[in-house]
Amino acid sequence: MNADYQNFVPLKAIPFIEFLLNEHHFTLKIVNQRETKHGDFRQLPNGKFQITVNNNLNKFQFLLTLVHEIAHHVTHQKFGRVKPHGKEWKTVFQHLMLPFLRPEIYPIEMLPYLAKYLKNPKASTDSDANLSLALRANTASVGKKFVFEIPENSFFEFKNIIYKKGQKRRTRFECLNMTNNKVYLFNQNVEVHKYTND
Repeated sequence: MNADYQNFVPLKAIPFIEFLLNEHHFTLKIVNQRETKHGDFRQLPNGKFQITVNNNLNKFQFLLTLVHEIAHHVTHQKFGRVKPHGKEWKTVFQHLMLPFLRPEIYPIEMLPYLAKYLKNPKASTDSDANLSLALRANTASVGKKFVFEIPENSFFEFKNIIYKKGQKRRTRFECLNMTNNKVYLFNQNVEVHKYTND
């Protein structure tokens, strides 16, 4: 029995997902947001397989995360124990994503970012700032802003700590932690709260 995922993915993706669910045997659970990951794949103590995906993702993020996790399952079935995001997984993930790379599933402006990412997919889509922003249509969650939207030398709050935004270093921003005075590098797609003194 798989969770009712149909409201969580683009309509035209449903037949392909249906095929993958029938072809590969695992339970899909849609779970509350986790700070550290969008989804995961694991073997349960009873030997069965389970994939979980966060319920707060938009349809495009959800679909990519679901296929990412199905790729872990397929890789495990085909190759046994290999590196979690090694060459075997990359090849399987690329292959599984191909049917979804069409404008009736992903908006045409997202496709170039997806194609570029899939040439050498990483463990997390968030590590590709351009893809992450494209998947979210450059719109942060309600009440939040992306780091790149915060003016230089302004303050923002991230995980209950105040930071001061500094200069951009290639792809990331130097941000000063006001609690320990250390500088941390933030990807431009990190969502934060703008800090005001009121």
